[in-house]
Amino acid sequence: MFNSIFNVTESLSISTVLICFGISIILGLIVAFTHMKTGKYSKNFVITLTILPSIVQVVMLMVNGNLGTSVAVLGAFSLIRFRSLPGNSREIASIFLSMAIGLSVGMGQVLFAILITIIICLVIIILMYTKFGEVKDVVKILKIIIPEDLDYTGVFDDIFSKFTKEIVLEQVKTTNMGSMFELKYNVKLLKGINEKEFIDSLRCRNGNLTISLTNSISAMEL
Repeated sequence: MFNSIFNVTESLSISTVLICFGISIILGLIVAFTHMKTGKYSKNFVITLTILPSIVQVVMLMVNGNLGTSVAVLGAFSLIRFRSLPGNSREIASIFLSMAIGLSVGMGQVLFAILITIIICLVIIILMYTKFGEVKDVVKILKIIIPEDLDYTGVFDDIFSKFTKEIVLEQVKTTNMGSMFELKYNVKLLKGINEKEFIDSLRCRNGNLTISLTNSISAMEL
């Protein structure tokens, strides 16, 4: 169904290479634009998404069916992995899409590359602008510092019953050279609850020591 634009019996012409470069850059711009429209981003990452298809395409053109070169390229990519910072799932998906485009164009499957770019980018935009996958009850991470002489097993129960829908004690650890405890909870607040009032109630009970309340999903940056 999809035919390669390359003629295996002839060498690559300059015009064919330039066409591949142009298509790779345009498709890379589409991926970068989609990434920009569906969440947070940095300029460096957007530039990377734009040029990555062209880079992968060059690698494919240079390999051109040579097994030895393929192994060398695989080793080079594995080294690059250790020089990269981990990203969130959305960034990883965009990188894989850019690489897939580069692989397709590098093999001469230009129509296939255009098709997968349009379909996947449309799917990403549709899913991001709908309620698909949204968390109904936001789980927050609550961390409370208490003095070591305070029994934490039920000291906050009345406050939790007033302000929370569900709460689970996930971790207890000592801090400040053992003179204090840090309690870590997964908590779902009741709707309409004033977070400041909730924290103020906890502060009155723990002696005004440190308390933090963060969204668990944003903290992990999934």
